[in-house]
Amino acid sequence: QVQLVESGGGLVQSGGSLRLSCAASGFTLDYYGIGWFRQAPGKEREGVSCISSSTGRTYYADSVKGRFTISRDNAKNTVYLQMNSLKPEDTAVYYCATAYRIPDGRTWSRKDEYDYWGQGTQVTVSS
Repeated sequence: QVQLVESGGGLVQSGGSLRLSCAASGFTLDYYGIGWFRQAPGKEREGVSCISSSTGRTYYADSVKGRFTISRDNAKNTVYLQMNSLKPEDTAVYYCATAYRIPDGRTWSRKDEYDYWGQGTQVTVSS
């Protein structure tokens, strides 16, 4: 099975930046998409971004477009989420997940499309 470990979270002031990492290990050859989700207390887990493992095509939630960038390093089996111009509403636990289906514009943000999840990393943005 796939194991995912997120890192890079922390406390940052509004307008600051963080880079999250998701390192994958195990049987990783069969997944086709890697997504970032986030969940704030009392709220539903929502899709933030996704990248295709094969083509590199990316998807973003409207709330983060222009501020966040997803990227990959296939040699290191790692996906990154660069977060700039952070806002207090970005505060959440951020999770990465892998999917055994090729992501598209309709499905990339659906939680049930993903098979393995990391434990999450806390991102807190202060005013």
